[in-house]
This record gives sequence, structure tokens and C-alpha cells, in this order.
Amino acid sequence: MSTQAARRRPGAANAGSRPAARRRPSSRRPSRAQAYRRKVVRRRVGAVLVMLVVTVVVCTVWFTPALGVREVQVRGILDLTADEVRAAAAVEPGTPLVRLDVDAVAGRVRELPRVAGVEVERVLPGTVRLTVDEREPVAVIKAPEGAHLVDVTGKDYATVVQPPVGLPELKVTPDAVAAAVAVLTQLPESLRKDVSTVTADSPSDVRLALGGGREARWGSSDDTARKAAVLEVLLTRKGSVFDVSSPELPTVS
Repeated sequence: MSTQAARRRPGAANAGSRPAARRRPSSRRPSRAQAYRRKVVRRRVGAVLVMLVVTVVVCTVWFTPALGVREVQVRGILDLTADEVRAAAAVEPGTPLVRLDVDAVAGRVRELPRVAGVEVERVLPGTVRLTVDEREPVAVIKAPEGAHLVDVTGKDYATVVQPPVGLPELKVTPDAVAAAVAVLTQLPESLRKDVSTVTADSPSDVRLALGGGREARWGSSDDTARKAAVLEVLLTRKGSVFDVSSPELPTVS
């Protein structure tokens, strides 16, 4: 019995001294609900950051001079000066470009008598560009205070001491200015350059003084193209008065 017990002791000792099995570290994965919550949080943080960036950009553009007006460029001027146009435009330095009322600026510039039209552009980062279309004279009205320049619309827009060379003179009543200018501007170049004076006591009584002491009686501004074609034929004949007021029945005397 003692021998068997002795034989069993080593095994028993070995069994008692055997090290305990090591536990593996936990490798639990997040549940689907946890992953979804994390994804939602990331999206919300991203959205907040985007909104902050957009807010900063909008505030910078709309409410600070970072993209404000630093320069006003003027193009297309002939007789006007850039300073005259800038003064009329009245663009406040530092005004954010996106808040600039371009229609109001254009309206103020068009109040200059010499301006027929103007285009207002915003040019980043801080420039306002004004492209001016100045009126061009087609005739003059002489007066004691000087020569009044008249454009293609019949507008008396400026007075100068010395009128431009080559422009015909208008001797017309106020109500006949538009008719006289309409006739003058519709003439072919070959006839227009020969006109020295346009006379009219009424819109239906336009007369053209031509070179060589000749006169063309035009009547109204109706059928000007047809009257001009008839007149060019009549001028090949001798005479001093060429009446094309009725182009179907022209006369020469």
C-alpha cells in the first residue's frame, strides 16, 4: 500500500503543479448599434465643420472689406475724364463686391449728359470696371453761348466753344429736331457728307442745304431711304432745288 501511494504521489504532485490555462484577451467587436452611432456622430461633426466654414466665408464676403472695392477702372471714355466718371459712380471704397448695387451705379453714371450707356462689372478680388459708351455728335445747333452737340437720338448733350469740323448745322424748331436728325442719320455717306445745314420749321418740312448752293426739299422723315435713292439720280441733272418730298413725283427747278 505504501508503495502504490508512493507511486501515485509523483503523478499527483505533477497534476497539482500543472499551470492554469491562460485566458485569451477579450476581442469583442462593437455591436451594429454602436457602429451606427459612431457613424452618425462623425457625420454630424463633419456637417458642423462645413457649416462653420461656410459661415466664415459668407461673413468674410458679405460683411468685411476682404473682397471689397479697392479700385474703380474706367474704360471707353473720349471727352469725359476718368475722375468725372468715378465721381458720378460714387462707389464707396471697401464696399463688398457682392453687395454692390451695379444698377444703381450704372444709373448714376448715365446721369452724365455725355454718357449714352455704361456697363458695370465686378472683377475679383476688388475691382469695379466701368465701360462707358459716350455720345457722338451728328450735328450742331449754334447759339450765343456756344455750339450745342446733338447725338443720333436728337439729344442736346453738351455745349462747346468750337464745334467739331464737318458736322452739319441744325436750324430747326424744337419739335423738329428728331425729324431732322432722323433724316440726316439715314442718309448714305455719299449724300450726308455734302449736307452743310438741315432746316425745318416743322417735322414735315425738312430741307437739306447741299454743296454748290443746292437744296433738297425732303418733307418728313418717312421713306428716307427711297428719297435718298431718288435724290442721287436727280443730282445728275442741272438745277438748284430738288424736291423729293413725294418720291413718286420728284421735281427739279
